[in-house]
Amino acid sequence: MSSTISPFNLPGRYMNWLHTRWPAGTVEALPEVAEDGSTNIPGLYVVGDLTGIPLLKYAVDSGARVVQKIESKNQFDVLDVAIIGGGVSGIAAAMEAKKRGLSYEVFEATVPFSTIVNFPKGKHIFTYPTDFTPTGDLQISAPLKESLVEELESQRKNTGIETTSARIDSIGREGDALVVKVADSAARKAHNVIVAIGCSGNFRKLGCVGEQLEKVSNRLHDPMDFKDRNVLVVGGGDSALEAAVALASCGARTTLSYRKKEFSRPKPDNLAKLDELIKTGALTLKLGSEVSEITDTEVRLNNETLPNDFVFTLIGRQPPLDFFRKSGVPIRNEWHFSTYLACALFVIFCIVFYHWKSNHPQEFPIQQWAAKAKAFPYNLSGLIDNVGGSFSAWTKDTTSLGYTLKRGVSNPSFYYTLAYCTCVVVFGIRRIQRRKTPYVTYQTITLMAVQCIPLFILPEIILPLMGRNGWFEMGQPLRWLADQLFESYDSGLGHERAYWRAYGFILAFPLNVYNVFTEHPMWLWLGISFVQTFILIPLIIWRWGKGAYCGWICSCGALAETLGDTHRQKMPHGPVWNRLNMLGQATLLFALIILGFRIAGWMGNTWAAHAYERLFEGIPFLNYAWSVDILMGGIFGVGLYFWFSGRVWCRFACPLAGLMHIYTRFSRFRIFPDKTKCISCNVCTSNCHQGIDVMNFANKGLPLEDPECVRCSACVQTCPTGVLSFGYYDSDKKIILDQLPASRIQMAEKENVH
Repeated sequence: MSSTISPFNLPGRYMNWLHTRWPAGTVEALPEVAEDGSTNIPGLYVVGDLTGIPLLKYAVDSGARVVQKIESKNQFDVLDVAIIGGGVSGIAAAMEAKKRGLSYEVFEATVPFSTIVNFPKGKHIFTYPTDFTPTGDLQISAPLKESLVEELESQRKNTGIETTSARIDSIGREGDALVVKVADSAARKAHNVIVAIGCSGNFRKLGCVGEQLEKVSNRLHDPMDFKDRNVLVVGGGDSALEAAVALASCGARTTLSYRKKEFSRPKPDNLAKLDELIKTGALTLKLGSEVSEITDTEVRLNNETLPNDFVFTLIGRQPPLDFFRKSGVPIRNEWHFSTYLACALFVIFCIVFYHWKSNHPQEFPIQQWAAKAKAFPYNLSGLIDNVGGSFSAWTKDTTSLGYTLKRGVSNPSFYYTLAYCTCVVVFGIRRIQRRKTPYVTYQTITLMAVQCIPLFILPEIILPLMGRNGWFEMGQPLRWLADQLFESYDSGLGHERAYWRAYGFILAFPLNVYNVFTEHPMWLWLGISFVQTFILIPLIIWRWGKGAYCGWICSCGALAETLGDTHRQKMPHGPVWNRLNMLGQATLLFALIILGFRIAGWMGNTWAAHAYERLFEGIPFLNYAWSVDILMGGIFGVGLYFWFSGRVWCRFACPLAGLMHIYTRFSRFRIFPDKTKCISCNVCTSNCHQGIDVMNFANKGLPLEDPECVRCSACVQTCPTGVLSFGYYDSDKKIILDQLPASRIQMAEKENVH
C-alpha cells in the first residue's frame, strides 16, 4: 500500500493522468504523394491504397482522375501512360485512358484484381461511402468477394482491357520520357506512369523458428478446408480477425494470437463476431502473446505450447518502399543527408534571424551590433529623411502615419511581425481553398484577424499614432490607463510608450511572461493576466476544449494552422514522443518558479530579486528569456516547421499549453466517433500534428479526450468515411454535436438526404 503513495511514484502517476494514459500508435511510412496523385518526378503518379486511403471507391476514383489530366502525345514508340498494377485503380485508369484515346499498357505481376481475388471465400466487401460515385466507368456495387470479382472482371472484359504479365523493378528517366524497367524483359518508355500497386510489398515476417514450414501461409482462401484442424491465426487487424472468424465458423479449432494487450484497428463488426465466437468456445483469443517457435505439430506462444496443424500469419505487408526509393520518389518522413543539411541550415538561419529581431546581448549580440554599425534596418530612418520634399516632411511630422511607419521599418521586430502576418494571411487563404469546410473557413479567418489586428496593427500603428497625437494626455482616465498598460519611454510625456505590451491582450501568461515579469508590479496587467489565465481560458476549455485558444486565438497556432497546414504528417508519433510531451510541464514549472522569485523581489527580498535576474536573463544559454522564448519558441519552434510539423513548440514546450493540458482533463469537449464507419485507415492519426493516435479512439467508439487536441479539425476533415465529429457532454452527459460543419463527407451526406 505504501508504494502506491510513495513520492517517488508521483511523477509517473501524474504523467499517466495527464498524457501517457492515452494510446500512442505509430504511422506507416508511405511515398510522398500530393493530393492529385503527383510525385516529385514529373509525369509519375501514385494512386490507390498508397495515397493513404484503403477504400475501393476512392482507389477507382484516384486512378480515373489522374488519367483525365493526361494528353496524348501520339508518339509511336512511347506510351502516353504506363500503368503499373492491375487492381481496381489501375484498371480504372486503363478504362479512362482507352476512352480518351491514349496509348497505354497495364503491367500486372499476377492476375487482375489480385488483392480481391485473394480475399477469403465469402468475405464481405466494404464499399463505403455508399452515396459516392467514383470518376470513370469502373463501378463497384457487389457486397461479397465472389460477386465483386465477377462484377469487376465483367467490366474489364467488356471494355477490352488486358494486362501484361510483368514485374516492374523501378522507374527511371531517359530524355523527356519515363522508363519502366521490367524485370527480365525489355524496358518500356512512357510520357506518364501511374503506380497503382497498392500496399502489396512483401509480407511481414514473424521472425521465429519454423516460419519457413509449408504449413505456414500468408493467405486464407477457403476456410472449409481446415474443418476439425488445429489452426493458429496471428495478427490484430481486420484480415486476421476475419480469417479467424471464418475458420472458427467452419469448424476449425481456431486460436487467434495478437502481440498487444488490446485491439486498436479492427472494425466493430469484426470485433462483435469475434466476441460471439469466444463466448461460445469456438475460438480462443491470446492477447499479449507472441509466437516463439513453430514445429510440424505444435506452436509455442510465449511459454505455452499448443497442438497445431496450420498457421496463418496475417500481420500485414511492408509497403513497396524500395521500389519508390529506387525510382527516386521520397518516402514520407524519411531523412537523408540532404534532409539533415537543409534542416541544419534553416535552424542556423533561424538562430541569426531570431537574435537579429530580438535583444539578447549575452547570447548573440546581433541586434546591438547592427544598431552600432547602422546596418539594415537601423539606417532606413536616415535614408528616408534624405529623400527630401513632401515625403520626408510627412515622415518627420511626429503626428503623421508616415512618421509611425518610419519608426516601424527602422526596427527589426516590425519586419518579423509583418512577415508573420503575411504568412498567416497568404497560407491561410490557401488553407481555406484546400480544406473547403465552414469550420476551417471561420477558424482561419479568425486566426488571420487576431494576428493582424491586435498583434500587429494595434501595437505597431494604432497605439503609437494615438500616443503621438496626444490621445493619452487628453484626460486623467485615459492617461492613467496608458500609464498602467504602456509605460512611458520619454520621461513621462507619453508620446513614446511600450506599446508592444499590447500583445498581452491575446498572448496570455505564461506564453507571454513579459507583462508579469516586470521590475515593479504593473497591477492592471497582473489583473488582466490573472483573469485570462485562471478564469477565461479555463472556462472556454471547459466548454470547447484547449483548441478554443490554441486553434482559434493563439498566434503560434495561427502560423501552425496556415504555414504548417501541409506539414501535418511530419509530426512524430509513438510512445517515446508521447512522453516527451511532458517537457511543457517542465517549462511551466520553470515559469512558475521564476514568478515566485519575482513576487518575492517585489516584496523587498533582495536574494529573491537576484535569483530572478539570474534565472530570467542572467545565465547565458540557460535563462528563461533565451532558452524558452528564443530557443524553443522561435529557433526550434519555427526552425523545425518543415521537418517536424508546425506544432513542435505547441506540443512539446509551450508553458501555457502545459497549463491548459491540466485544465483540459476537466473539459466537456470531445471528438465523438461513429465506430460503425471506421475502416482503420489511420488517415486521422497521420494528419494529427499533435501526435494523437486518433484512430485508436475512433475504431473503439471512444470519445477522444487526449489533452493535446487543438481543434484544428484535420482528423475530422480528412476522414474518408466521416467518422468524427466535434461536440461536448451536457450536464446530463448527453452528447451535443457542434453545428459548424467540419467534415466534407458529412456535409455531402446531409446534402444527399435533403
